[in-house]
Amino acid sequence: MKLLLHTCCAPCSTYVVDKLRKDGYDDITAYWYNINIHPYTEYKARLDALKMYSEMINMPLVINHNYGIREFTKSVIGNIDGRCKFCYESRLEETAKYAKENGYDAFTTTLLVSPYQKHELIIQVANQMAEKYGVEFIYQDFREGFRIGQQMARDAGLYMQKYCGCIYSEEDRYKKQIEKEV
Repeated sequence: MKLLLHTCCAPCSTYVVDKLRKDGYDDITAYWYNINIHPYTEYKARLDALKMYSEMINMPLVINHNYGIREFTKSVIGNIDGRCKFCYESRLEETAKYAKENGYDAFTTTLLVSPYQKHELIIQVANQMAEKYGVEFIYQDFREGFRIGQQMARDAGLYMQKYCGCIYSEEDRYKKQIEKEV
């Protein structure tokens, strides 16, 4: 089965790719499309780490170079607390569309490994995109391997980010410190 893997970053990919390969998915292509990541230096660091990781494990990588931060911020500014829905929709729609247009049998996402993501919302959105584009969504709950994947990434010397990616999640990262200093 030809599988397209939406990939948010190299650290989240380590366990997911390893698990998928052990499960018999041997034709996996990583797909980079992440319009939410801010600032650009963070975007570039994550993409460079994914390029390095993809080469290390001999996994093809397709890069959608649309940085898209203006589109992301314009789309979520009216509902910052609900931003994840737009984020998942935009990234998984591009993934499903690319999969359909390029002969992939199915798609999935590394977002499913993080215990910090809205797991049920990811599943809901991915299923909607699968139906919309007529391409199968492969669901697995990878969260049990989150810490394992983080260690795999450290062992491989991959860049390890400290927040989800968007400017608002970076703010959330410092919330306690901000409140303490005010």
